[in-house]
Amino acid sequence: MPTTILNGKEVSQSVYSALKSRISALKSQSITPNLAVILVGEDPASQVYVRNKTRQFSNHGLFSDTITYPSDITQEVLLSKIYELNKNNQFHGILVQFPLPNHIDVDAIINAIDPKKDVDGFHPYNLGCLTAGKPIFIPCTPKGIMRIFHHYNISISGKHVVVVGRSNIVGRPISILTSLKQVNSNGTTTICHSGTINIGQYTKQADIVILALGSPEFLKGKDIKEGAVIIDVGINRVDNDSPKGYKIVGDGEEASLKGKASACTPVPGGVGPMTIAMLVENTVEAAERSLL
Repeated sequence: MPTTILNGKEVSQSVYSALKSRISALKSQSITPNLAVILVGEDPASQVYVRNKTRQFSNHGLFSDTITYPSDITQEVLLSKIYELNKNNQFHGILVQFPLPNHIDVDAIINAIDPKKDVDGFHPYNLGCLTAGKPIFIPCTPKGIMRIFHHYNISISGKHVVVVGRSNIVGRPISILTSLKQVNSNGTTTICHSGTINIGQYTKQADIVILALGSPEFLKGKDIKEGAVIIDVGINRVDNDSPKGYKIVGDGEEASLKGKASACTPVPGGVGPMTIAMLVENTVEAAERSLL
């Protein structure tokens, strides 16, 4: 069967278009949404990601300030900066780019961010609100996945959704979002993970598979049923003989999934652009809430 490509770049443009009037309304009140990004160390993927975020903020007339630290920064210095940003009304959102060096307690860093500025949606308060079905800030990647479903009129209600991965960044939040008792949700969601025996027996039953495992080309065409929808969050670098020396692949084997899946996200160009678009939207929402 022909497989529809769920183009994240296309969906992100619709998000930015919808944000224009909201950004203009804020600027008419002398408020420009502003994000503070903390980048620790020199991880190449993190640097590229932060540059892409900064570019999108600039493209839409918003501010994004990146604060960089060496990888040997102490946790105390990092926490002190976050507390300072919490009190600084110039910034509506605070984002700490992950991964962090091993000597930094990630939970302590997340917990230090003011929930009102937690545009990543990782603070326990915001995750708790999401779990209760009353979300404030929704983590950007899961929020972007839901927006892809909406854009392409993919109904979740009554469908069996299988999420492969259980992180607080993607797997767990998207499992909640897809199963909420709401018009655009209401699915029956199963979570699989590294401790699941024979994941294939679950993915073969799924109407929708959301891959967030971090394992290159893990899901094959033989592991899904005809007509399933595949959302691939994975971004994996695999060495090859190309001039770059590597290629980027998802958690699904694209070649075998195409033709069997009814729709799938490409890697790259699928979920990635939506994560940044949702970060922009969350920052605009934070600026709007600052007026309340």
